[in-house]
Amino acid sequence: MPTRFSRNLLAVAVISAPAAAMAQEQSLNELVIIGDDASASALPGSAHVVSNEDLETMKYTDVHQVARQVPGVYFQEEDGYGLRPNIGIRGSGSGRSSKVTLMEDGVLMAPAPYSAPAAYYFPTFGRMNGVEVLKGPDLLRYGPQTVGGAINFRSTPIPQEASGNVTTEISEDGGKRAHAWYGASSEQIGFVVETHQHETDGYKNIRDSDRETGFDKQDYVAKLRLNSPSAADIYHQLDLKVDYSEELSNETYLGLTDEDFDADPNQRYFASERDNMDTKRTGYMARHLVDLNRDVTLTTTAYRNEFERNWFKVAGLGGLVNTANGDDAAAVEAQEQLRGERDYDGLEIKNNNREYVSQGLDFKADWTTNMAGMNHALTFGIRYHEDEVDRLQPVETYNQVIRNGRPNLDFQGITSGDDINGGNNSVQDAEAWSGFVADQITVTDRLTVTGLLRYEDIETSSVSYEQESRTSVDGTESNSTSELLPGVGATYDLNNGFTLLGGVHKGMAPASAGSSNEDPETSINYEFGTRFAQGATRAELIGFYSDYENTIQNCSIATPCNSGAETGTESQGKSRIQGIEALIGHEFTLANGLTAPVEANWTYTDAEVTEDSDNGDTLKGDNLAYLPENIVNLRAGLRGGDQWDAYVNVGFVEKMCIDNTCERGGDNTFSETESLTMVDLSGSYALTSNARVFAKVANVFDNQKIVARSPDGARPNLPRTGSVGISVDF
Repeated sequence: MPTRFSRNLLAVAVISAPAAAMAQEQSLNELVIIGDDASASALPGSAHVVSNEDLETMKYTDVHQVARQVPGVYFQEEDGYGLRPNIGIRGSGSGRSSKVTLMEDGVLMAPAPYSAPAAYYFPTFGRMNGVEVLKGPDLLRYGPQTVGGAINFRSTPIPQEASGNVTTEISEDGGKRAHAWYGASSEQIGFVVETHQHETDGYKNIRDSDRETGFDKQDYVAKLRLNSPSAADIYHQLDLKVDYSEELSNETYLGLTDEDFDADPNQRYFASERDNMDTKRTGYMARHLVDLNRDVTLTTTAYRNEFERNWFKVAGLGGLVNTANGDDAAAVEAQEQLRGERDYDGLEIKNNNREYVSQGLDFKADWTTNMAGMNHALTFGIRYHEDEVDRLQPVETYNQVIRNGRPNLDFQGITSGDDINGGNNSVQDAEAWSGFVADQITVTDRLTVTGLLRYEDIETSSVSYEQESRTSVDGTESNSTSELLPGVGATYDLNNGFTLLGGVHKGMAPASAGSSNEDPETSINYEFGTRFAQGATRAELIGFYSDYENTIQNCSIATPCNSGAETGTESQGKSRIQGIEALIGHEFTLANGLTAPVEANWTYTDAEVTEDSDNGDTLKGDNLAYLPENIVNLRAGLRGGDQWDAYVNVGFVEKMCIDNTCERGGDNTFSETESLTMVDLSGSYALTSNARVFAKVANVFDNQKIVARSPDGARPNLPRTGSVGISVDF
């Protein structure tokens, strides 16, 4: 791959030659895809910014808790900590966030966004400075997933003057967190260095074991900015960024039977004792920006992300959980085996060992001009990207043997040589060219129209091998996708704070590598609504409708397809998704200098399959998986100036079907999650102008429900957990 990448890198360099100083790009500390709330209000589509101030109010470190602050965003909890989030937008599907374009500082950050889009890496949320969520036609500026939406995570910016911060926090279950950064700037140079350390013993207990169930995660980030004097005739800026992270987490896919969940949702079966995720990730980015004049700006970004992981975890016990959920003699035996009360032979623990590389070069030109008496803000972009995932996954076999009344795992053997083949021994890669043009036209003082056109050309391939030495090929797959995606959106200022918005665009989610001749997911997406912003009040009401020509699912162990496949992509036929997004917020001014900010949002979604899939696994009228009908969130606070604050957040997520067959009739008990209402409290108090103590309680009423059943049993959300900390600026 390096040779091919170098050749294509040169090709893009020729195309972007007018930029003069190639191969790097724009301002790191201000790179955004939306900007602030005012910028979001000007876009011809739904857009939301969660600022650093918003993040500080609830002190969340789990991105799922922030996702519920934004209408139109869905999430499926898994481990309670948000280590590997499952996020969907406007019904796009939440499994491993594979249908959402994920970025950090405007750069694709999923391990392999084209060949294996399941996001098994996610940036540590506790170090983030802001979040941007973009939906609607403007989504065509980004990709590859353009059906539902894009999420950009803003990292800590380079400060304008020498400054820093240290935040430390302790919590129940042995939780410890430390976040520290320091940076400085002068006229022509700036930097910031940062670390985030987070660990916990975990809130679950493994039966008959003293092993912990928590995690230890470490992050390090460094940024450097070099720029010409601001008075220079042609302004240049070079930004460099490198980040490194490690994670050790004792997480599992093995859940519980409903009976055991009801008895104690925070227990784990002995068979999952050795489950462990071990990851390392390194990211590099260089960005060059040049302002040729007041009207033309050129930016070029080169990036490379390397990610390796081994999730050593018990596999194939979903069938045993299903059997144990029955009411016959076989269920009793299966339940005893799961609980470690009976021998079980042939327990397989797989080394889900994978290495990823993702790299690319992105060029963008912004040009502001006046034509036909109208102002045009034109943007042209082109990107070359390639990524790869290399799987070599040996399986270890154990027998669960009861000795002296306790279960033990006796090692039996490990697959090697000719036994590591097929999906456990494969290389999948993707090569993609994409380009877009967008023209934001100020037609009148009130009317703005944006036209967009995006093109994606993608080649994927997959090679599986017959043995560990990879001297013989077991099978090959390839796929080719070329899609032209148009879109148009408009805003109209009605005065008095009201703005109408509407748009339509064609979206796409490409099939992953491992699929042969599989069409991408494509849809025509419509939205129409209004925004209101005046003084301390803002509101939004948007209706959306998506007509899917082809709905796909990216198969994974976390979310296996209907056929049972855990790799590749499967079509689920045609479908339609429609819904309403509503938001209202106001900051009340009370007596004695007190203020009370209140904000509520609601998302309603109605979706179904409208035509059978080709393989017949999905039928007309079927539901879509892990898609709640209603999500509601309410956040209210009381602030005493800058001295103190207190907030409460109430979130509700309705039950979800875990597969497409859930609503065909019959008993759906084991095909649904449970509705969940969560109440969180937080507050802070300023000790000095530079030091602030804070406290928070997540899930105040200790309400735990079945929030996931895929792939191997029922799993809970985080129980009531309290924490305290202090934040010091310097």
